[in-house]
Amino acid sequence: MTIFDWFLILTLFMMILAILISFIRLVIGPTIWDRILMVNLISAKVVMFIAVYAIYVDNILFLDIAISYGIIGFLTITLLSKYIMTGGREK
Repeated sequence: MTIFDWFLILTLFMMILAILISFIRLVIGPTIWDRILMVNLISAKVVMFIAVYAIYVDNILFLDIAISYGIIGFLTITLLSKYIMTGGREK
């Protein structure tokens, strides 16, 4: 293993730790907007994790998965925010 491989493994573990810390904040967030922000942050960190993993395993297919997950995460946060702002019903 090269120093670059060790660096990628360390980065992956640090990203897992960051996702877990964000999840704890998601659970204890005082408002709904804090929770939505943490869902968005976790989604972005998962996209970064998948991208770093794609570099580690040298497989470009994972980058397509990361892009798809990013789009789905963006749409989810947008629609969830709109649902909460309208009070749970369409006006």
